[in-house]
Amino acid sequence: MNNKLKWLSAVVLFSFLGWYFLLKQSDYTITFKVNAATGTISQGIIEWTTTQTKNQNEFYTVLEKRNFDFIKHQMKKGNKEMEYTWNMKSVNDSMTSITVGIKDLNHSFYNRLTAPFVSTKFRTEQIEKIKSFKMGLEDHIDDFKIRIDGKRSSEEIYVAYISLKSILQEKAQTMIEFDAKIVGYLDRNKIKIIGYRPYLEVTDWNQDKEIISFNYCFPISKNTKYVPDSDVKFKIIPALKGLQVTYFGNFRTSDRSWFTLLDYAKLHGYKLENKPLEHFLSNPFNGGVESEWETKIIIPFASK
Repeated sequence: MNNKLKWLSAVVLFSFLGWYFLLKQSDYTITFKVNAATGTISQGIIEWTTTQTKNQNEFYTVLEKRNFDFIKHQMKKGNKEMEYTWNMKSVNDSMTSITVGIKDLNHSFYNRLTAPFVSTKFRTEQIEKIKSFKMGLEDHIDDFKIRIDGKRSSEEIYVAYISLKSILQEKAQTMIEFDAKIVGYLDRNKIKIIGYRPYLEVTDWNQDKEIISFNYCFPISKNTKYVPDSDVKFKIIPALKGLQVTYFGNFRTSDRSWFTLLDYAKLHGYKLENKPLEHFLSNPFNGGVESEWETKIIIPFASK
């Protein structure tokens, strides 16, 4: 019996050592939690790597990306080569757990022997790096507020609109660039904007490439006579049933609320169309405190 137990213990030990030194993906793992959606964190990681390239001469390549909850990077700086594997998992409606697996491609064996057990230069540097990322992410999250409203319905609205396309991070800038075109058309043709509270209607969202096609819309009277134009068109945005949030903050980052709705839907078993409709209730051209700018965002339920 003792021999069998010793044999079993040896098998378990060698199996563990084989996994730890040969199969395990990381040399060292750091885990922490943040009050943000998985997509917000994913965007933060991408922006952080861009900053690291600019300020630290660290060059990052995306090796693998799945939805908004998994990113694997390779980083090169001089003769240093690292891999960072980010896993994001929603804990509840507002909290996400982040696990960062770190691997030094040139000194992996040594780091696995030391870093998990004693304080080494590698371990200290990586803890400081991830801590810096976390602090920057938390500073960004402090710039806006998202309130989950739950299931809601929007109103049917008649609009003048212009169709645009941009990467997700530049949607607000793209709207501003074309604002004069659509507002100028409405002014020239003496078409009154109702309330001057525009809409952004997403018609396609390529989540892998982070590119959106959308309509930049202004509400007008249904009785308005259409004056032909190569860019500006008229249409009805139908009433939608879906999940809604209220976003307070700069419109440049209102997509953070989209990610909140996606995580909320996943946690609560809803299927969404992934075509957000934003209604801007504040005019940024009037200035004021950004944290008080209000936007209603609804993502419709997917049709059965």
